[in-house]
Amino acid sequence: MSGFFGVTSKHECVRDVFFGTDYHSHLGTLRGGMAVSNHAGLVHSIHDITNSPFRSKFDHELAELEGRSAIGVISDFEDQPLIIGSHLGNYAIATVGAVCNIDELRREAMDRGTHFSEMSGQHINPTEIIAMLINRGATFAEGLRHAQERVEGSASILLLTRDALYAARDRLGRTPVILGARKDTMAVTLETCAFPNLGFETVRDLGPGEVVRCTPEGAETLMPPGDREQICTFLWVYYGYPASSYAGINVEQTRYRCGRALARRDDADIDSVCGIPDSGTGHAVGYSNQSGTPYSRPFVKYTPTWPRSFMPQDQQVRDLVARMKLIPIRSLIENRRLLFCEDSIVRGTQLQDTLARLYSDYGARELHMRAACPPLLFGCPYLNFSRSKPELDLATRKAMIELEGREDGDPSAYVDPDGEAHRAMIDTIRRRLNLTSLRYQRLEDLVEAVGLPRERLCTYCWTGD
Repeated sequence: MSGFFGVTSKHECVRDVFFGTDYHSHLGTLRGGMAVSNHAGLVHSIHDITNSPFRSKFDHELAELEGRSAIGVISDFEDQPLIIGSHLGNYAIATVGAVCNIDELRREAMDRGTHFSEMSGQHINPTEIIAMLINRGATFAEGLRHAQERVEGSASILLLTRDALYAARDRLGRTPVILGARKDTMAVTLETCAFPNLGFETVRDLGPGEVVRCTPEGAETLMPPGDREQICTFLWVYYGYPASSYAGINVEQTRYRCGRALARRDDADIDSVCGIPDSGTGHAVGYSNQSGTPYSRPFVKYTPTWPRSFMPQDQQVRDLVARMKLIPIRSLIENRRLLFCEDSIVRGTQLQDTLARLYSDYGARELHMRAACPPLLFGCPYLNFSRSKPELDLATRKAMIELEGREDGDPSAYVDPDGEAHRAMIDTIRRRLNLTSLRYQRLEDLVEAVGLPRERLCTYCWTGD
């Protein structure tokens, strides 16, 4: 994932964009950037945020940056925002999504004589590819729509010119793009948690494929939304920040409903319900409220310095972060039957180490696990969050290999939660993790917890559909 925030105002707005972008730090891994439109034109700054927060990298630059329109981005992989010169004029651009057909688009562009300047190693910056597609339009609106139509995967876009801020949501609305307003100021965000402390009120979500032009007076729709939406359900399960809402549905409340759904189907005899911090916490609160079993925190996350453990690109570093950030409390663990709620089980490597410590070092009596979503069987082809996770590394695929003795099994045979293959897969994962019991959320319960019709939700990572 990545996240962006933009503002256009009749007043100085750089501090708003600084803080609004920082509220997206949970979504990014490598780069943070800002671009500002002012009397000098378009200026930008990009920093490595691998080992330090966005705020600490940009705080000293605030006194030097000024302007009434600006954008910021927390980026998974590539340098952003970029400043582009084109027949449409100069503009700054930031993107969220994944360009899965980047090789095809690169070859097509090079056949036309196009060259690329933003390289990371041997890889072309996807944001520059998207800019190249935009430049083929006769207007920014046409170019933004053309880029959305050509990208396989997803591409939500913020584009800043000298006189306006353009926003485009990806063609099928897999990631949210949301408008906010206060007096003489418009803002665009992925996470609505960026709005309250900056004084913005949520106006509305852009529809799938919608393109708008924002000025301090308001937002004008340039390209209407399409009639098909498939927003990523995993935003509510894991990636989204608890204080944010998408399609008017709050993340934290959705996690409570997920936990309640897990409890309604459960009969575990336990002493307390716990959440794997942070995203598992809301699911555990919902489970506890529904079941009447006390909630406890046998793990406390050390938040001052440790980020989410998915963020580092190196697996050894991820494992170190996962271990160091969670501080156990022996008196809440020893000789107790604990049920942990977790947002999901991806590879299971970090979870396996955590559970082993609870048994061997802290004397847990029983350990039960409840995942707030169905088993992850398919790598996501639409967003970047599974880009560094080969499908065969998924806990489900490892279980399939163990059961079938081959790597080319059909994962669709394991989707049905009432099927024998599904049950065997879950039990294989349970034994590998040394759990007393393991259960996953059923898809129909997750869809009900979110509260949108299933046809408006992307469920590919669980169903392949």
